Amino acid sequence: MENVIEIKNLVKQYKELKAIDDLSFEVKKGEILGLLGPNGSGKSTTINCILSLLNYNNGIIKIFGKEMKPDSYDIKSKIGVVFQDVSVFDELTVYENIDYFCGLYIKDKETRKKYVEDAIELVGLKDFKKFYPKKLSGGLLRRLNIACGIAHKPELIFFDEPTVAVDPQSRNNILDGIKTLRDNGATIVYTTHYMEEVEILCDRVIILDKGTILASGTTDELKELARIEEKVTVEVNNLDDKYIENIKSNNNVDEVTYDGNTLLVTYIEGKNNLVDMIDYLKKESIKYNKIYSERPTLNDVFLELTGKELRD
Repeated sequence: MENVIEIKNLVKQYKELKAIDDLSFEVKKGEILGLLGPNGSGKSTTINCILSLLNYNNGIIKIFGKEMKPDSYDIKSKIGVVFQDVSVFDELTVYENIDYFCGLYIKDKETRKKYVEDAIELVGLKDFKKFYPKKLSGGLLRRLNIACGIAHKPELIFFDEPTVAVDPQSRNNILDGIKTLRDNGATIVYTTHYMEEVEILCDRVIILDKGTILASGTTDELKELARIEEKVTVEVNNLDDKYIENIKSNNNVDEVTYDGNTLLVTYIEGKNNLVDMIDYLKKESIKYNKIYSERPTLNDVFLELTGKELRD
């Protein structure tokens, strides 16, 4: 598959802080690449460098096989950007907003009219064409923001946390729309803190921290990096500390937490951990409400690689 984006040895430094440290990766045509990382990991800086919104100290960035520069307007016309902060005009209606942003790239009126209608259909705003942004809910406003960014049918689209603070219905609409864009041939770079969205959408994932790549691959490949093998969760009331200590003493147990009425046991290895836990609870006559087992999630891998401490 051909590369839509090629980044080689990218470095961006702010005085003593190296925000991007010798970063290299590609984005293939027609894929959704998840670009993940904690706050301050370098995601936004990387995207701004790719878009030539920031100068960088070293490296090469190519888009569609050409070097990306601030005046590469032929390349920029094929790119759509949907930033986290909603950027629309309050004095324009839904239709007028989308028409304005589409008009920055599409001059033919008939073509633009079709493109605007297509964007409205994609994000489900057909019944809100004459509404002003201040009359829209948060979810509808997010969908308008997306429509403005993709109405000109770009070949490459950047989504920066497009589902922040939206209701489940709007989130589903947005995710379905992004899949449709990919199915129609667009290449997508997607950033989010919602790991379940990454598992639903992304063909490949890069985890960044401190401006370097910690891991990359499919979600299944990344899960193989998890140190833990299995998680067993038990809903049990008033569990005595002595039982928790007994569980911790098992050699294949990595960590045990008991919060409220939820006991969570993570195992480094083993295939019969759930059965063993049920046997233990029966042996000790401990009554429980529910018990289930899970494999490591992408969130587990993310926290293992980037750490559990809070970020600013």
